[in-house]
Amino acid sequence: MGDWWTPLVMRESFYGVRRFEQFQASLGLGRNILTERLRRLVANGLLERRKYQDRPARYEYRLTDKGRDFYPVMATIMAWGDRHLDRGRGAPVKLRHRGHLSQPTVVCSECGEPLDVHDMSVEPGPGLPHRLLKDPIVGPRFRPRPSQPAQAVQ
Repeated sequence: MGDWWTPLVMRESFYGVRRFEQFQASLGLGRNILTERLRRLVANGLLERRKYQDRPARYEYRLTDKGRDFYPVMATIMAWGDRHLDRGRGAPVKLRHRGHLSQPTVVCSECGEPLDVHDMSVEPGPGLPHRLLKDPIVGPRFRPRPSQPAQAVQ
């Protein structure tokens, strides 16, 4: 997702674009770049490639469960752009959820409050290699800040 075109390919997928020519027409990018981005999204499991024609062989690209799970990320990026990059013109696209306009918000799974960087802290999870806790760059991330209560680090 770290390049310019990949999120745009995903956006088009969320809009229902499935075929190479449709992606190319809507995004206006070169065949080689589009081919590479689609290949990468398939390899990473966000899209699946399905043949829809034999002669010549033609394929469409459909969102997988993993790809559909990326939608809230894209909607949140859109909301950020609408807030900070609209140049006073307003949102270029509005999202409607089951009939009502919706503003994507990331909320705490426990209390339902919107997440704010000032209220957050991090702690090591089970997948963090233990050696990283001793790393001079990574380790300090898990030390309590003065404004937060100390949490046991295992």
